Amino acid sequence: MKIAYVYDLVYPYSIGGAEKRFWELAKRLASNGHQVHIYGMKLWQGNHYFIKDGVHVHGVGINLNRYLKIGIRNPFQILFFVLFLLPRFYREKFDIIDCNAFPYIPFFLIRLFSFLRNTPLVTTWQEVWGNYWYEYLGCFIGFVGCLIERLTIRLSENVIAHTKRVKNHLITYGFKEEKIEIIPNGIDLKLIGSVSINTESSDLIFVGRLIKDKQVDMLVNALSLLKRKIDDIKCIIIGDGPEKYNLISLTQELRLENNVIFKDFFEREEEIFSFLKSSKIFVLPSVREGFGIIVIEAMACGLPVIAVDHYLNASIELIKDNQNGFICEPNANSIAEKTMQLLTDGVLRSNFAKSARDNARKYDWDIVTQKNEEFYLKIINKDRI
Repeated sequence: MKIAYVYDLVYPYSIGGAEKRFWELAKRLASNGHQVHIYGMKLWQGNHYFIKDGVHVHGVGINLNRYLKIGIRNPFQILFFVLFLLPRFYREKFDIIDCNAFPYIPFFLIRLFSFLRNTPLVTTWQEVWGNYWYEYLGCFIGFVGCLIERLTIRLSENVIAHTKRVKNHLITYGFKEEKIEIIPNGIDLKLIGSVSINTESSDLIFVGRLIKDKQVDMLVNALSLLKRKIDDIKCIIIGDGPEKYNLISLTQELRLENNVIFKDFFEREEEIFSFLKSSKIFVLPSVREGFGIIVIEAMACGLPVIAVDHYLNASIELIKDNQNGFICEPNANSIAEKTMQLLTDGVLRSNFAKSARDNARKYDWDIVTQKNEEFYLKIINKDRI
């Protein structure tokens, strides 16, 4: 197969679940003998086009800031991506295209291309926002976002949903159930297993983009409560984003400078795994999560996971409450209570850790790649009948 992946962000020049998924699938499918192309914004120095691990990587357009100062994705970056993508993409002929649904605008161009070239199109959905658009962008602009999302659902042909929750949301908005395949994200179990424990240990750890929806401030407030009982409690926060300086200020305001350590994203994911292995509990206070690869990676490193219950947080499907982690209320008190329970009960934490490792084994990237490959072939063969 000649396969194209389309998403404006490219891993590892951008760290996120969607771009990481496409990269991990691409390099494994390439090793299986397929010709795989990735199209995304040129986020790196050097040539627009190169081949890495057998994958053809195409940098499109120019590199702009990914986020506006208010913390939302930069629409100009997305528009530039679409503008520069058309002439490059139109020269190629693919057997199948897999386009990430978000940020929606590129999807319409790819949908038109697939129609004109009679090329099967798969749309990958990490999440469906629905009415959350109004909360995120306000009444007027939120209505536009909601409308564009609904139109993207209506125009999709074949869909990969990462979770049952996403599938149910798509069905709610009118997409046909039989055209949805649930294929989760994955992790590299072999790589994780080869990483040594970091010498810098912590009680709690968070890894992710520092944006409002991740609600890392809730974790910092929970730490303030926990410090009343455990004075030397330690938390490592790994990530970058528009909320970073606000979080540092909050840490200083709550006098947690000796308890919270901020670290930028690392160039090598092995370094993140190393810090995960040297921690006791992974906390994800995010209220909006499409899948949460980092949740499975934390579990594979032997960490119980504490996540918050929210209708847009699909990562809670990965957690068996009171077995490999806790699903708690979205507030600092609830996070602090569950954290204290695990920190003070070593046997419980050990049992959770074993269950977490067992759960992570079914998400190996090789298994996920095989499921994607089979789904692509099914669609291609169906279109040829």
